[in-house]
Amino acid sequence: MESPVQLLNVLEWAYATGVGEQPRAPGPAGPPRMAGRPGPGLPGSPLTCGVPRQPGPRDPGPGPGESPLQPRPTGLVIVVLAPHDPMSRGQLRRMAELARDQGHEVRWEEARGGPTAPVATVGGLAGPLRRAHRIVIGDPFSRYVQLLLTITRARELVVVDDGTATMEFVAQLARGESLVRWHRRGSRGARDLLFAPVSASARRMLTPNDRRSVEVFTSFTSLPVEPPPGVQVRANDFAWTRSAFGPPRISRGTDIVGTSLVETGVVDPEHYLGAVAALARAHGATRYFAHRRESAEKLRRIADRTGLEVVRPELPLEIVARRGPVGRTVLSFPSTVVHTLPLALAGTGITVAVCDIDPVWLTEHASPRAEGFLSEVTDTARDVRRLPASPLSAP
Repeated sequence: MESPVQLLNVLEWAYATGVGEQPRAPGPAGPPRMAGRPGPGLPGSPLTCGVPRQPGPRDPGPGPGESPLQPRPTGLVIVVLAPHDPMSRGQLRRMAELARDQGHEVRWEEARGGPTAPVATVGGLAGPLRRAHRIVIGDPFSRYVQLLLTITRARELVVVDDGTATMEFVAQLARGESLVRWHRRGSRGARDLLFAPVSASARRMLTPNDRRSVEVFTSFTSLPVEPPPGVQVRANDFAWTRSAFGPPRISRGTDIVGTSLVETGVVDPEHYLGAVAALARAHGATRYFAHRRESAEKLRRIADRTGLEVVRPELPLEIVARRGPVGRTVLSFPSTVVHTLPLALAGTGITVAVCDIDPVWLTEHASPRAEGFLSEVTDTARDVRRLPASPLSAP
């Protein structure tokens, strides 16, 4: 896993598939992992410092001989390939605590910690990858993940959501194309050519055959294309998030959810700032939930220009919104949250609205695929309110 959203979706997959629910032989549970800290089997116990947890249907309490201080091990090992971005690292550490409190083992790898880090990471993971029967990955476009896929002999591969990129992954797999991120414009040169054999091998690994199954665990139930033959699709309805958090406190105001479309070079920054300001005025928004990859300078300009309170969440927005406080209306541009928030907030009465991206907002560097892809993100979203882009076109 390389992002907080990927790690959240692994927890959702484990909950949906019942990982770790097999019977366990009675006996002592061993020393507690954190002395004095209640485990997830106790109703009302914290999942991590400052993150309240509500009791759910899978909270039977500790069994005979089990310590209430240590969650029952599930056998699932989650490997975090730590990124450089400090906001992503912070959210990943919080998500790692949630994972450990569910009984999963988390292995934190400083995979980008220096020139020798990749060799050490790959070497350290080679043995477990070869022995594993099932591998779960969060980003099939990641070069790191593609390299690790060449090592594994797993008979079962599972791809969990890494945001809207899942839609493009399924489409490219169905069309037999190379795996390229939707916002990239062509090849980057020699590095791509050198890595091409690894990418081709990873793509073959992600194509099911009589020796290997492939599953996609996704909240994008309305995929723009039919998955390739043999690829199984399992729906992610955020059952774990709904069972562990909430119901949320709901304010009367409106919140705006930020995106990293400017940072990825897709949307012009001035048009984006103008659109955010227009949305805030039209809907009386008071808060702006920043994407973890948005730059500090851009967020400062948003706060100065709009008067919005900029919030930098410590956890993925699905959990933050489920805990609350959250506005009665949540506005977003085309992004993952227009698919995930309606699921995480089901039954709360909160309205999720999406503002279309006007083509004039796109930069000259945007991929030719960008306009169509962003439209697909909006068109396939369910239970959301559509907002036109035309009134917001002027920067």
